[in-house]
This record gives sequence, C-alpha cells and structure tokens, in this order.
Amino acid sequence: MIEVKVINVAIDVKSNMPVIILKEKKGRKTLPIWVGLFEAQAIALALENVKLPRPLTHDLTKNIIEKLNGKIKRIVINDLRNNTYYARILIKKNSQGIDIDSRPSDAIALALRFRVPIYIEESIINKVGTETEIMDTKPIEDKEVEEFRKKLGSIKPEDFKEL
Repeated sequence: MIEVKVINVAIDVKSNMPVIILKEKKGRKTLPIWVGLFEAQAIALALENVKLPRPLTHDLTKNIIEKLNGKIKRIVINDLRNNTYYARILIKKNSQGIDIDSRPSDAIALALRFRVPIYIEESIINKVGTETEIMDTKPIEDKEVEEFRKKLGSIKPEDFKEL
C-alpha cells in the first residue's frame, strides 16, 4: 500500500466535474478521482478545517463512530473496476477491527475528519497514477465555498419533501 495525501480539490475544466487529486507522500505520482459536488465540498471543508453550525453527513458519521467508541485507523482505496474506484474504511472498536466498504470520496472525507492516513493499493497507482499534469483544473474558490455554506444554512426540512 502507498500512503497518499489530498493535494487539491478542483473542477475538471473539460467535464466541469469536481476532482480530488491524490499524491504519493513519498513519491511523485498523482491520481485523480472524480467525485460528486457535495462530496467535493465535504472534502474541501475538511481540508480547510471549517466547522459548520450543524453537522453534515460526514460530520454526523464521525460523531456516531466516536459515540460508539470507535476510531477510524485508516482508509484504503483498494480496487478499480470498470473505471470505478472502491475503498475500505478500517475502524477499530475496543480490540475489534471493522472493515467497511465505501466510496472513496466518503472514505476520504472521513479520513480528513479523523486525521488518519489515506492509502491506495500499489497496483492501482502504478496502473493509473501519473507523474505529469493530467488535466486542466481550477481550485474551488473561497467564494464558492461561502455560497455553499449559505445554501446549507438556509435549507429547511420541507425542501426535502417528496415530489
């Protein structure tokens, strides 16, 4: 396994989709993982250590794990099938290890909140990682993050009622 870190949350200019850029901690290879907008925002907020007045899903998940006396030990991006990445969240509760299947974006968002290592299987980074710039990206602007926070603050339960 290779330890990686999140070096950027950006928008892929070609697809206009959020992308998380991972980089080897002790190497030069990078790996892009395209994610949804909400997952990108959750990761960006964790990177900036932003605390919101009410917990978002990943904050809630962290709170639940902690209240149940669990701790995330690490996350591992462990597979790539049909252009889809897979991840595992490794939780320790007392002396018991719990291995949870996850989307990489959710696992990364939790790893950042718990401040635990992010790993990727060596075969994956060797297959799709690159040492060169692979895409045109632009950082998510502070203004975009602030607009997202404002939208979160104005959401009401009735906004989620069925159509």
